[in-house]
Amino acid sequence: MYTPESQPTPTVVLPTMYDLPSENPEEPGLPDIFHLWQPRLLDDTCRPPNYPPERVFLASDLNIYYDLQHLNWYKRPDWFVVLGVPRFYEQKDLRLSYVIWQEKVSPLVIVELLSEGTEDEDLGETTATVNQPPTKWEVYEQILQVPYYFVFSRYTNKLRFFRLVRNRYSEQMLTEPRVWIPELKLGLGLWVGAYKDCNRPWLRWYDVDGNWVLNLEESQEKERLAKEAALIEKETALIEKERERLEKERERLEKERERVEKEAALAKAALLAEKLREMGIDPDQFSV
Repeated sequence: MYTPESQPTPTVVLPTMYDLPSENPEEPGLPDIFHLWQPRLLDDTCRPPNYPPERVFLASDLNIYYDLQHLNWYKRPDWFVVLGVPRFYEQKDLRLSYVIWQEKVSPLVIVELLSEGTEDEDLGETTATVNQPPTKWEVYEQILQVPYYFVFSRYTNKLRFFRLVRNRYSEQMLTEPRVWIPELKLGLGLWVGAYKDCNRPWLRWYDVDGNWVLNLEESQEKERLAKEAALIEKETALIEKERERLEKERERLEKERERVEKEAALAKAALLAEKLREMGIDPDQFSV
């Protein structure tokens, strides 16, 4: 008999991460794990050989204030690097923001990681409205004049590169997802591998030989393996030294055995000669 209690309970479909991209509706797509991890990898591998670390400023998700006439206007790149400024504000403090009219140096490279809510703005497909701040594209291109602008989509794994040419961004067609930046003596490229145990394409820096710059974990692992290799080499050298010692000892014992056998043979011959003489036989007549 059918009763209301026997009716199957409908499946409750809960919202997923795609339905709830952010706790702040004005910032869709942020924050998320990729936006945390990707900048860290860029930080860990951006080590220009021509600049001391204390003169390289790296930042992610940090406000850049660019207009002295509008103090509350800012843009917040996913990641950027500035050369020739102190790593710390006034050599001692962590920056709360990056203020262009104080620092007087614009970023050399900006990287934006595409999100559904920011894609049009990141790619310069939005226009500024009257009495409102300029778009992100306009700020990067015309105000800050950032020479190298990268846009990466984790959804398509496509890297796009815009170069500032005569004060306008020109997209550069990439035959491979790698771009050399002479001012850094480093290149930015797309690497497929495991970072924090997540295997996927990641942006990271490479050196003049085309080798990926190691991050902190990889450097520690390389150092550990180097120490293990050095220890094995040392132990191998000790084993080889002991083998050589044992070989010399074997040779010494072999010579000692031959000496003892020779002395025993001489003693035996002398005893035999003595016996022959006692018998009235001259042993020398048997000499060859």
